[in-house]
Amino acid sequence: MMIDARRAPEPMAISGWMTTSDGARVPYRIKGEGPPLLMIHGWSQSGAMFQHQLDTLSDRYRVIVPDLRGHGQSPAPAGGLRISRLARDIHELLAILGIERAALLGWSMGVSVILSFIDLFGTDQIDRLVLVDQPSSLMIASGMPEQERVTSGALFGFGELGDLAASLSGPAGEEVRAGFVRGMVSPAISDELLDWILKENARTAPDLAARLLVNHCMQDWRDVLRRIDRPTLVTGGAVSHVDPRSQRFLHEQIPQSRYYEFGADEGGAHFPFLEAPDRFNDVISSFLVE
Repeated sequence: MMIDARRAPEPMAISGWMTTSDGARVPYRIKGEGPPLLMIHGWSQSGAMFQHQLDTLSDRYRVIVPDLRGHGQSPAPAGGLRISRLARDIHELLAILGIERAALLGWSMGVSVILSFIDLFGTDQIDRLVLVDQPSSLMIASGMPEQERVTSGALFGFGELGDLAASLSGPAGEEVRAGFVRGMVSPAISDELLDWILKENARTAPDLAARLLVNHCMQDWRDVLRRIDRPTLVTGGAVSHVDPRSQRFLHEQIPQSRYYEFGADEGGAHFPFLEAPDRFNDVISSFLVE
């Protein structure tokens, strides 16, 4: 049965909770039996984004979807809103669940979490990777040549990022955040689905979201890419705000990688798993069984 991509998904109940080594509370959902597939959501979103994948991919895999600390149903933590700590949380979750090796899928900031995981812990616990629509470096450095800006996927100057962070945590933060997210979806998205995405995005406290966005954008993962020694699928979107040329660059830098670009009629903005879930699931499934 085809998934109705116009409707907002109905997220499954939380399966369990983890208390991290520094005291944060992280919920997770688990569905299915088989090889583990852990999916990591993006900035100021939640694991509920992957409900269509939980429903479909769990026919063959044990799908694990956490809410990162301070996101979704995870309460605001005392600290740790930085990419390296989120990567450690994933490492601890694998240990708590007794998972020695898993396929990891990251979307947007979730890709940065995976690359930080590799930087900190290596690839021994990784079976294969899916990296969905995330540049390798988001900051436009002073004097950066145009070609480097394109391939890195840089989106923000330092002043621009500071202004955005201040706006997100300011009195008009809700409106700023909504406009930011609207720039990431296709024009054809249904009002119901867009409203649901915005509500999930608003679960993260504005000051925490702003702080994490700055930390996320300051990372440069280009030196990590060639250290990836696991089969990897990189996906981009033909109409995404993330330049698809930056995703082809990731593919070119990562040995054993493949590249797929979702077209405009395949949910090819920043949310293909919601806007074209059947096609997204087909692409991911085909790669995972190779």
